Amino acid sequence: MLNQEELQRYNRHIILPEFGINRQEKLKEAKVLVIGAGGLGCPVLLYLSTAGVGHITIIDPDKIDISNLQRQILYTHSDIGKHKAIVASEKLREINKYISINAIIDQINKHNAVELISQHDLVIDGSDNFSTRYLVNDACVIAQKPLVFGSIFKFEGQVSVFNHNNGPTYRCIYPEPPAEGEVLSCSEIGVIGVLPGIIGVLQATEAIKIITGIGEPLSGKLLLYDALTNSQIIIELQKNTSIIITELMDDYDQFCGIKQIQTPLDGELRPLDALNLITNHKVQIIDVRETWEYDICKIDDAVLITLNTLPQNLHKIDPKIPKLVYCHHGIRSRNAIQYLQSQGFSQLFNLKGGIDLWAKEITPEMIQY
Repeated sequence: MLNQEELQRYNRHIILPEFGINRQEKLKEAKVLVIGAGGLGCPVLLYLSTAGVGHITIIDPDKIDISNLQRQILYTHSDIGKHKAIVASEKLREINKYISINAIIDQINKHNAVELISQHDLVIDGSDNFSTRYLVNDACVIAQKPLVFGSIFKFEGQVSVFNHNNGPTYRCIYPEPPAEGEVLSCSEIGVIGVLPGIIGVLQATEAIKIITGIGEPLSGKLLLYDALTNSQIIIELQKNTSIIITELMDDYDQFCGIKQIQTPLDGELRPLDALNLITNHKVQIIDVRETWEYDICKIDDAVLITLNTLPQNLHKIDPKIPKLVYCHHGIRSRNAIQYLQSQGFSQLFNLKGGIDLWAKEITPEMIQY
């Protein structure tokens, strides 16, 4: 039941003839899991909290970076370096004292996904990678929970509702992931700051519709939004009955073509392993970002060879020693390594998570090379 102050707080909902007090109480009773507290997660969390969704769980392992502030509207400069889930939960409690917020500093994975999702009525996916999207979709099917999907790319966004009343799932439109490197992340290609706000608000709207039973959710439909023309198209989707999901896959990264570390001296290295490599071996460090990114921050002794100038600068690369290649988040550097391998280079190591993860895990005191 709503108390007197809640009745006043949610008055603009309650006086809507199509909404009323009963639907507001449904919001208060609802349990929603929000995956990711980034560009999409921030507006989703803000509007679900202010709308009165009673129980919200946030799961996100990341810390706030200065580059997040362009679009992740829950955070300020003083929050840099803090965990997103914790900061978001604290601010949401200030916004609405009548709701419960649970913050989980972790990555959703095959070991916790089904159990965590089963504890909620609805899941909202604000993730930014294909491995997580397929994992969350499959776990929602197994747990029989509706999933509100959103994605953003440069100036365009997508929104849909999956697994609602036996409707289509994410795999019905995307049975297979794109090839690795074919679709770059926002950190690699960029995104206009207002776009996640628009798409996140649409996701929050779909969640409220599903919880309260008003309107027509985007089940069996995919909304495509273009910020440059301020236009949107809705595509009808069909359920693919040949796709049957009864258990989670063993390795979603492998399914999405993400290469794992092979040996200590071959493949993809986390920052600490990369630091050990640099410390104990003669290594050429190659930065394949743009000049303006290199000027902001770089790893000491790194040579700048932007990805698009690699073919003209092969003579700058030493074929006799190991090479650590990095970019912002590790996507462009993987592409660079694939090209260098095609040109006959070996002993190539990709810095997992790029300089972004390096800055989070490597302190100046640790660097002695």
